[in-house]
Amino acid sequence: MALEGRAPWEYAAMLAATPWLRRLPRGDGHPVLVFPGLGANDFTTGPLRRFLDELGYTTHPWGQGFNFGPRNGVLQRSHADVRALFAKHARPVSLIGWSLGGLYARELAKELPDHVRCVITLGTPFTGHPRATNAWRFFELVSGQTVNDPELIAQLRQDPPVPTTSIWSRTDGIVSWRCSVVTPAPQAENIEVHASHVGMGMNPLALYAIADRLAQPPGQWKPFEPHGGRRWFYRGGHPAD
Repeated sequence: MALEGRAPWEYAAMLAATPWLRRLPRGDGHPVLVFPGLGANDFTTGPLRRFLDELGYTTHPWGQGFNFGPRNGVLQRSHADVRALFAKHARPVSLIGWSLGGLYARELAKELPDHVRCVITLGTPFTGHPRATNAWRFFELVSGQTVNDPELIAQLRQDPPVPTTSIWSRTDGIVSWRCSVVTPAPQAENIEVHASHVGMGMNPLALYAIADRLAQPPGQWKPFEPHGGRRWFYRGGHPAD
Protein backbone atom coordinates (compact mmCIF):
# COMPACT_ATOMS: atom_id res chain seq x y z
CA MET A 1 0.00 0.00 0.00
CA ALA A 2 2.88 2.38 0.72
CA LEU A 3 3.82 2.19 -2.96
CA GLU A 4 0.59 4.00 -3.83
CA GLY A 5 2.18 7.22 -2.63
CA ARG A 6 3.87 7.42 -6.05
CA ALA A 7 0.71 8.64 -7.79
CA PRO A 8 1.55 12.40 -7.56
CA TRP A 9 4.96 11.67 -9.07
CA GLU A 10 3.33 9.76 -11.89
CA TYR A 11 1.14 12.79 -12.60
CA ALA A 12 4.24 14.98 -12.62
CA ALA A 13 5.96 12.50 -14.94
CA MET A 14 2.98 12.68 -17.29
CA LEU A 15 3.27 16.47 -17.45
CA ALA A 16 7.00 16.23 -18.06
CA ALA A 17 6.46 13.67 -20.81
CA THR A 18 3.74 15.70 -22.57
CA PRO A 19 5.96 16.81 -25.51
CA TRP A 20 6.93 13.18 -26.13
CA LEU A 21 3.38 11.90 -25.74
CA ARG A 22 2.06 14.46 -28.22
CA ARG A 23 4.24 12.89 -30.91
CA LEU A 24 2.34 9.61 -30.71
CA PRO A 25 0.21 8.52 -33.69
CA ARG A 26 -2.90 10.64 -34.18
CA GLY A 27 -6.24 9.10 -33.39
CA ASP A 28 -8.92 8.46 -36.01
CA GLY A 29 -11.70 10.14 -34.03
CA HIS A 30 -13.47 6.97 -32.97
CA PRO A 31 -15.36 7.05 -29.64
CA VAL A 32 -13.67 5.91 -26.43
CA LEU A 33 -15.68 5.31 -23.24
CA VAL A 34 -13.66 5.44 -20.00
CA PHE A 35 -14.78 3.80 -16.73
CA PRO A 36 -13.31 4.87 -13.36
CA GLY A 37 -12.21 2.54 -10.59
CA LEU A 38 -13.90 1.57 -7.34
CA GLY A 39 -14.85 4.60 -5.26
CA ALA A 40 -13.67 6.96 -8.01
CA ASN A 41 -15.50 9.21 -10.46
CA ASP A 42 -14.90 10.85 -13.82
CA PHE A 43 -12.55 13.43 -12.29
CA THR A 44 -9.93 10.70 -11.85
CA THR A 45 -10.04 9.74 -15.53
CA GLY A 46 -9.85 13.38 -16.67
CA PRO A 47 -6.09 13.39 -17.42
CA LEU A 48 -6.40 10.18 -19.46
CA ARG A 49 -9.38 11.49 -21.43
CA ARG A 50 -7.73 14.85 -22.11
CA PHE A 51 -4.64 13.04 -23.34
CA LEU A 52 -6.70 10.95 -25.76
CA ASP A 53 -8.77 13.95 -26.87
CA GLU A 54 -5.57 15.77 -27.77
CA LEU A 55 -4.49 12.80 -29.86
CA GLY A 56 -7.72 12.99 -31.83
CA TYR A 57 -10.07 10.51 -30.19
CA THR A 58 -13.59 11.34 -29.03
CA THR A 59 -13.67 10.36 -25.37
CA HIS A 60 -16.66 10.06 -23.10
CA PRO A 61 -16.85 9.78 -19.28
CA TRP A 62 -19.07 7.14 -17.77
CA GLY A 63 -21.26 9.86 -16.23
CA GLN A 64 -22.62 7.92 -13.26
CA GLY A 65 -20.89 9.68 -10.39
CA PHE A 66 -18.80 7.63 -7.99
CA ASN A 67 -18.28 4.01 -8.91
CA PHE A 68 -19.64 2.09 -5.95
CA GLY A 69 -20.00 -1.20 -7.78
CA PRO A 70 -22.55 -2.67 -10.19
CA ARG A 71 -25.54 -1.54 -8.20
CA ASN A 72 -29.03 -1.51 -9.66
CA GLY A 73 -29.09 0.23 -13.02
CA VAL A 74 -25.33 0.80 -13.40
CA LEU A 75 -24.62 -1.85 -16.00
CA GLN A 76 -27.91 -1.21 -17.76
CA ARG A 77 -26.98 2.48 -18.15
CA SER A 78 -23.50 1.55 -19.37
CA HIS A 79 -25.00 -0.90 -21.86
CA ALA A 80 -27.28 1.84 -23.19
CA ASP A 81 -24.36 4.29 -23.41
CA VAL A 82 -22.30 1.92 -25.58
CA ARG A 83 -25.24 1.39 -27.90
CA ALA A 84 -25.91 5.13 -28.10
CA LEU A 85 -22.28 5.96 -28.90
CA PHE A 86 -22.18 3.26 -31.55
CA ALA A 87 -25.31 4.71 -33.17
CA LYS A 88 -24.10 8.32 -32.89
CA HIS A 89 -20.64 7.73 -34.37
CA ALA A 90 -21.61 4.86 -36.69
CA ARG A 91 -18.51 2.93 -35.62
CA PRO A 92 -17.51 0.60 -32.75
CA VAL A 93 -16.52 2.04 -29.38
CA SER A 94 -13.25 1.36 -27.56
CA LEU A 95 -13.70 0.70 -23.85
CA ILE A 96 -11.08 1.60 -21.24
CA GLY A 97 -11.62 0.55 -17.64
CA TRP A 98 -9.48 1.35 -14.61
CA SER A 99 -9.59 -1.26 -11.83
CA LEU A 100 -13.26 -2.20 -11.24
CA GLY A 101 -14.17 -0.16 -14.31
CA GLY A 102 -12.25 -2.69 -16.37
CA LEU A 103 -14.67 -5.41 -15.31
CA TYR A 104 -17.52 -3.30 -16.70
CA ALA A 105 -15.62 -2.84 -19.96
CA ARG A 106 -14.93 -6.57 -20.32
CA GLU A 107 -18.51 -7.60 -19.56
CA LEU A 108 -20.00 -5.01 -21.91
CA ALA A 109 -17.74 -6.26 -24.70
CA LYS A 110 -19.06 -9.78 -24.12
CA GLU A 111 -22.64 -8.55 -24.37
CA LEU A 112 -22.08 -6.16 -27.31
CA PRO A 113 -19.15 -7.52 -29.33
CA ASP A 114 -20.38 -5.92 -32.55
CA HIS A 115 -20.44 -2.50 -30.85
CA VAL A 116 -16.96 -2.69 -29.26
CA ARG A 117 -13.68 -2.11 -31.09
CA CYS A 118 -11.31 -3.12 -28.27
CA VAL A 119 -11.01 -3.33 -24.49
CA ILE A 120 -8.12 -1.93 -22.44
CA THR A 121 -7.98 -2.51 -18.69
CA LEU A 122 -5.72 -0.89 -16.10
CA GLY A 123 -5.00 -2.91 -12.95
CA THR A 124 -8.27 -4.81 -13.29
CA PRO A 125 -8.76 -7.97 -11.15
CA PHE A 126 -10.56 -10.30 -13.54
CA THR A 127 -8.83 -13.52 -12.53
CA GLY A 128 -7.77 -15.02 -9.20
CA HIS A 129 -9.93 -14.57 -6.12
CA PRO A 130 -11.37 -11.09 -5.43
CA ARG A 131 -10.02 -11.24 -1.87
CA ALA A 132 -6.52 -11.13 -3.34
CA THR A 133 -7.03 -7.36 -3.63
CA ASN A 134 -6.83 -4.77 -0.86
CA ALA A 135 -10.21 -3.33 -1.79
CA TRP A 136 -12.59 -6.24 -1.44
CA ARG A 137 -13.96 -5.16 1.97
CA PHE A 138 -14.60 -1.65 0.65
CA PHE A 139 -16.33 -3.11 -2.40
CA GLU A 140 -18.67 -5.19 -0.26
CA LEU A 141 -19.35 -2.21 2.00
CA VAL A 142 -20.30 0.30 -0.71
CA SER A 143 -21.89 -2.07 -3.22
CA GLY A 144 -23.89 -4.24 -0.84
CA GLN A 145 -22.66 -7.30 -2.74
CA THR A 146 -20.38 -10.18 -1.88
CA VAL A 147 -17.19 -11.10 -3.71
CA ASN A 148 -17.67 -14.78 -2.81
CA ASP A 149 -19.74 -15.76 -5.86
CA PRO A 150 -18.11 -18.71 -7.73
CA GLU A 151 -20.43 -18.41 -10.73
CA LEU A 152 -19.68 -14.71 -11.16
CA ILE A 153 -15.94 -15.27 -10.69
CA ALA A 154 -15.98 -17.88 -13.47
CA GLN A 155 -17.84 -15.49 -15.74
CA LEU A 156 -15.39 -12.64 -15.14
CA ARG A 157 -12.44 -14.85 -16.06
CA GLN A 158 -13.76 -15.39 -19.58
CA ASP A 159 -12.13 -13.10 -22.13
CA PRO A 160 -14.21 -10.81 -24.35
CA PRO A 161 -14.48 -11.80 -28.04
CA VAL A 162 -12.72 -8.58 -29.09
CA PRO A 163 -9.07 -7.43 -28.92
CA THR A 164 -8.27 -7.14 -25.21
CA THR A 165 -5.25 -5.62 -23.49
CA SER A 166 -4.52 -5.89 -19.78
CA ILE A 167 -2.10 -3.25 -18.47
CA TRP A 168 -0.85 -4.15 -15.01
CA SER A 169 2.01 -3.66 -12.57
CA ARG A 170 3.89 -5.90 -10.16
CA THR A 171 4.11 -2.86 -7.87
CA ASP A 172 0.33 -2.35 -7.77
CA GLY A 173 -0.47 -1.69 -4.11
CA ILE A 174 -4.22 -2.37 -4.38
CA VAL A 175 -4.71 -5.30 -6.76
CA SER A 176 -2.48 -8.36 -6.75
CA TRP A 177 -0.83 -8.33 -10.16
CA ARG A 178 -1.62 -12.03 -10.62
CA CYS A 179 -5.32 -11.10 -10.73
CA SER A 180 -4.72 -8.92 -13.80
CA VAL A 181 -2.81 -11.33 -16.00
CA VAL A 182 -4.67 -12.75 -18.97
CA THR A 183 -3.62 -15.95 -20.71
CA PRO A 184 -2.22 -14.75 -24.06
CA ALA A 185 -4.47 -15.59 -27.00
CA PRO A 186 -4.86 -14.39 -30.60
CA GLN A 187 -6.79 -11.35 -29.32
CA ALA A 188 -5.66 -11.08 -25.70
CA GLU A 189 -2.40 -9.69 -24.34
CA ASN A 190 -0.63 -8.37 -21.24
CA ILE A 191 1.44 -5.22 -20.95
CA GLU A 192 3.41 -4.84 -17.75
CA VAL A 193 4.36 -1.34 -16.59
CA HIS A 194 6.04 0.01 -13.48
CA ALA A 195 3.19 1.94 -11.89
CA SER A 196 1.03 2.37 -8.84
CA HIS A 197 -2.63 1.41 -8.93
CA VAL A 198 -4.11 4.87 -8.35
CA GLY A 199 -1.58 6.49 -10.68
CA MET A 200 -1.80 4.03 -13.55
CA GLY A 201 -4.12 6.21 -15.62
CA MET A 202 -1.56 9.02 -15.48
CA ASN A 203 1.58 6.92 -15.89
CA PRO A 204 3.43 7.84 -19.12
CA LEU A 205 4.25 4.20 -19.90
CA ALA A 206 0.60 3.22 -19.55
CA LEU A 207 -0.50 6.21 -21.65
CA TYR A 208 1.92 5.27 -24.41
CA ALA A 209 0.61 1.69 -24.45
CA ILE A 210 -3.01 2.86 -24.51
CA ALA A 211 -2.36 5.22 -27.43
CA ASP A 212 -0.54 2.48 -29.32
CA ARG A 213 -3.41 0.04 -28.85
CA LEU A 214 -6.11 2.53 -29.88
CA ALA A 215 -4.22 3.54 -33.02
CA GLN A 216 -4.50 0.11 -34.62
CA PRO A 217 -6.81 0.01 -37.65
CA PRO A 218 -10.00 -2.02 -37.16
CA GLY A 219 -9.54 -5.65 -38.04
CA GLN A 220 -5.75 -5.38 -38.02
CA TRP A 221 -5.03 -5.93 -34.33
CA LYS A 222 -1.55 -7.18 -33.44
CA PRO A 223 0.15 -7.70 -30.05
CA PHE A 224 2.00 -4.78 -28.51
CA GLU A 225 5.61 -4.56 -29.72
CA PRO A 226 7.53 -1.49 -28.49
CA HIS A 227 10.48 -0.70 -30.70
CA GLY A 228 13.93 0.66 -30.06
CA GLY A 229 14.78 1.73 -26.53
CA ARG A 230 11.11 1.59 -25.52
CA ARG A 231 11.22 -2.20 -25.33
CA TRP A 232 13.33 -1.96 -22.15
CA PHE A 233 10.42 -0.33 -20.33
CA TYR A 234 7.82 -3.00 -21.02
CA ARG A 235 7.23 -6.66 -20.36
CA GLY A 236 4.40 -8.79 -21.73
CA GLY A 237 3.31 -12.37 -22.17
CA HIS A 238 2.28 -14.58 -19.28
CA PRO A 239 4.77 -14.31 -16.38
CA ALA A 240 5.55 -17.46 -14.47
CA ASP A 241 5.98 -15.75 -11.11
